[in-house]
Amino acid sequence: MDVELQILKHLPRDAHPTVAIVDEYCAEYRNIFKEVRNYECFKYLHLGIISQIKRKSLPEIAKVVSINSAQSLHHFIAYSDWSVSKLKSQRLKKIKRALNGNAITVVIDETGERKKGKKTDYVARQYLGSMGKVENGIVSVNAYGVYANITFPLIVKVFKPKGTLKPEDKYKTKIELASEIITELIDEGFNIELVRAIIYIMKVANSFKN
Repeated sequence: MDVELQILKHLPRDAHPTVAIVDEYCAEYRNIFKEVRNYECFKYLHLGIISQIKRKSLPEIAKVVSINSAQSLHHFIAYSDWSVSKLKSQRLKKIKRALNGNAITVVIDETGERKKGKKTDYVARQYLGSMGKVENGIVSVNAYGVYANITFPLIVKVFKPKGTLKPEDKYKTKIELASEIITELIDEGFNIELVRAIIYIMKVANSFKN
């Protein structure tokens, strides 16, 4: 049914379409979002991420996907009622299903992004690999899967420096975060034949070979 007609008849409306590849990919996650507006924002973010804009900020994404304000995207990320953990679990199951039991190589890497100010959680002066020096920024430990020369993201965990911890946080080293990631992938049932890691995380990979 036409979206405008659904609104006029006060019926639960369908999400506005974007582009076929985004709509098709996001449809599998529709059950996670109670409100259609949140699901639309989910699709808009995907559309913005694969667009050709250089800066993937919310205001720039709002412009490229032709919505009036970035406020709705911000509200979706910060306040709306949906489960990040459920989305993560569902995405990993989707990847595992596509792999159909085939073995993968897991690459553990560290990514640092420079950030101005201190409003973003866990930003601190620390070594950023992308800059090759100590700068104000945020760092994450990431896992990528490699199969048949295709690389795909698996899990990301933000590194939380001691000076930025919240009351509910527990300090974990990058090595501990890498260990958690590999354990989660094993628990999810991924068939891992090899783990590659940067030097200071290498001992984590070695511990999973036995």
